[in-house]
Amino acid sequence: MEKVFEWIVAVNGAINDFVWGVPCIVLLMGVGLLFTIRLGFFQFCHPGFLLKETVIKAFKKKDDADHRPGEITSFQAAMTSVGAIVGSGNIAGVATAIVAGGPGAVFWMIIAALIGMATKFAEVTLGIKYREMKEDGSIQGGAMYYLAKGLNAKWLGALFSVLVIPYAFVISAVVDTNTIALSVHDQFAVPTWITGLVLALAAGIIIFGGIKRIGRASEIIAPFMGIAYILAGLLVIVLNIKEVPGAIGMILEGAFSPRGVTGGVVGSMFIAMRYGVARGIFSNEAGVGSAAMVHCGAKVDHPVEQGLWGAVEVFLDTVLVCSVTALTIVLSGLWSGAGEDVDGAVLTMRAFEMLLPGKIGTWICLAAIMLFGFTCLISFYTYAERGAVYLFGEKSRFVVKLLWVFMIFVGSQTTLGFAWDLADTINGLMIIPNLVGLALLSGQVVKLKKEYFSGRLPDRKH
Repeated sequence: MEKVFEWIVAVNGAINDFVWGVPCIVLLMGVGLLFTIRLGFFQFCHPGFLLKETVIKAFKKKDDADHRPGEITSFQAAMTSVGAIVGSGNIAGVATAIVAGGPGAVFWMIIAALIGMATKFAEVTLGIKYREMKEDGSIQGGAMYYLAKGLNAKWLGALFSVLVIPYAFVISAVVDTNTIALSVHDQFAVPTWITGLVLALAAGIIIFGGIKRIGRASEIIAPFMGIAYILAGLLVIVLNIKEVPGAIGMILEGAFSPRGVTGGVVGSMFIAMRYGVARGIFSNEAGVGSAAMVHCGAKVDHPVEQGLWGAVEVFLDTVLVCSVTALTIVLSGLWSGAGEDVDGAVLTMRAFEMLLPGKIGTWICLAAIMLFGFTCLISFYTYAERGAVYLFGEKSRFVVKLLWVFMIFVGSQTTLGFAWDLADTINGLMIIPNLVGLALLSGQVVKLKKEYFSGRLPDRKH
């Protein structure tokens, strides 16, 4: 059995090196730049408008949109998506990126996110445009629908659906559970199987209640956990303000001259870029196409109305939350020489513990790991369900629910390194068909954006 596992790890490593090689990163950044340019650099030119139409509007008044087609409110859909992306990638993923690629990986993570804001805007917008209303009033949508209908390529929609099911299971049921279980074990010596069992039961109660229960849970947990974690990061910065310029300088130097920072351990600028981009995409999912499966259920009047949330959530996830984790780890210096036993969430937790007085850092980080990871477990299930329904029909929902709960338990028993490597592989395989489809449908996104923005911007330049 051990030799079989070693063979699986070797094969996965070879595939991983291929899908995250130069061609994939060029494709990912290229499509992001394509949309950034064709959409008029809107994420840089109109940040105020983006926040006003999403975050501010959501908290300013109750979203009462029962008359619109959809299953959940726009805010619930956004928070379900945020719940899916703000998870292990923000805590454990950033840590593994810095250990493997050096502090410079943080720079490339943020650059990819800023460009990826336009990509995710396109994904969510197309997800709303091509969604389907079923006879029972439920909504089905996602990248498989805009690939199949927008490009008239049913086979491409089917391929995406085949990939999205293992993607959801590995990214969340395995990796998120693994991260929570290891963190709890590190602090309290609780056997990982006990944590896995508790998570499986708790997640099962919510997902068996359907998308509306998932949406209600997400709109409560996601804002609270995100704000609390960012405040903790600000506290770290304030208490260590004198060291912050040096940490930022180390990140910038490491992005272009990693040997100067790591002493040659990392090896090249491409490795810093590779891990920064890969872990950034793992966290914010820009280019993967998965978020469209959650956002498609939103009650909105125009596709771009929800597409704006796609751009904003990338900023919130990576530029804010991931940066908090990254700066804390770099400031601590613990990333240098970290090994398998001090990596991922454990490294992040120890960095917070080191930089905040008493046990404040430990408790804040542990709470974030558990809340972030749990919202991923209930939100990511939606991806697997929509992929299965597209391929096998409505009757597959119950089977997917049972498998999801079972795999949460299995995920608590996996090893950290292999779980993350497998997640990277499936992430890369998902990206390729989605990005090709997005590029071919870019004209439709531009048309919808002009249609929606017309007359809404103060300077009328859109």
